Amino acid sequence: MRVLVFNPFHGAAGDMITGALIDCGSDRDRVVAAMGAVVAEPAVETVTRAGIRATKVHTHATPAHRSLDDVYKRLDHAAPQVPEEVLAMARRVFLRINAAEEEVHGAHTHFHEVGADDAIADVIGACTALATLEIDGVVVLPLALGSGTVTGSHGTIPVPAPATVAILKGSGLATMQGNDEGELCTPTGAALLAEFSSIPPEALGAYTITAVGYGAGSRDTPHSPNVIRAMVVETTGALPQDTVDLLQTNVDDVSGEVIWEALARFISAGARDASATPIIMKKGRPGYLVTVIALPATSTGLARLMARELGTLGVRRIPVVHRFIAERTMADVDVEIAGHKKCLPVKCGWMDGRIYTLKAEFDTARDWAAELDLPVRDVLRAIETAAWNQVREKRQDARPGDP
Repeated sequence: MRVLVFNPFHGAAGDMITGALIDCGSDRDRVVAAMGAVVAEPAVETVTRAGIRATKVHTHATPAHRSLDDVYKRLDHAAPQVPEEVLAMARRVFLRINAAEEEVHGAHTHFHEVGADDAIADVIGACTALATLEIDGVVVLPLALGSGTVTGSHGTIPVPAPATVAILKGSGLATMQGNDEGELCTPTGAALLAEFSSIPPEALGAYTITAVGYGAGSRDTPHSPNVIRAMVVETTGALPQDTVDLLQTNVDDVSGEVIWEALARFISAGARDASATPIIMKKGRPGYLVTVIALPATSTGLARLMARELGTLGVRRIPVVHRFIAERTMADVDVEIAGHKKCLPVKCGWMDGRIYTLKAEFDTARDWAAELDLPVRDVLRAIETAAWNQVREKRQDARPGDP
């Protein structure tokens, strides 16, 4: 299992996380191009912080105050250069920040520092960098927060900033004060790490380090390196486990089109899954049971979104449901249909060192089906049959009838 481990021993900020991921092996050109969709092409350089070589990212952006909708429009503007799954992750990061700002300040019109182009570019850059690493999970070790005070748009406030505390609350991330005064963890850094985190540190087990990267902050303090470390590691062991919340509501006055759009919005906002099941409600009325699977840190925001999108007056929350997550890998499979050949991706699920399930990637299958003028289901079946044949060929102990 390929896992990314963040060691934010001197705190974290958006540019530091992006720099660490580039230094760790992310596709630098794709990261720079993605950030360049928001700001002028950023600069990436090698610096030292207290004697440690690290990567520093400069966005050269100007300050700006924006609402969440304004930030989303900036993200939408980057769509031609940035994959949709990266933009969806970036939207979830800003949704976390917005929820924290509203918790601290009440309803507000504009972000301040975190709505500036440099923050948007940092979030896009970090999300792009994570996607290009193609890892199976992320572990975040204890996060240093700092001490003292910091001055911003809301005046002089204690460290950690209230928005940072609100983001980390319920995230499951462990924190510590750290050795230095000042703000060591910014709201953007906290939101990124909270979004990335998928495996608790105690579940990591033994591992082999395959890559290491350091991302630098702006300050260079002589007694403590102002960096965040990222490591790509290979690990084996028991099936990873985490916890999720189940959110459910019954609706009988919403059209199928509205429910379909709502499910898509729940996924974009961070839901791990979303579905609607036909049910018979009181007095024999037909309706739907809408179910959303959410990480505990995002369940409150998603419940509010469910109420807003569906008009429901109540959302049931079933907290802390344990789930097991199979190890997942991607594989390329050579497929031939009616004399036409293509190499296509499949997603493989592993248990006890063996592939027990696999599934063709729908988008690529759909595109090839359109080229061949064939039903998508036929192409999906051909890809998965070829994939299982490839798996069987690689197993030395394959028995007739084994998958």
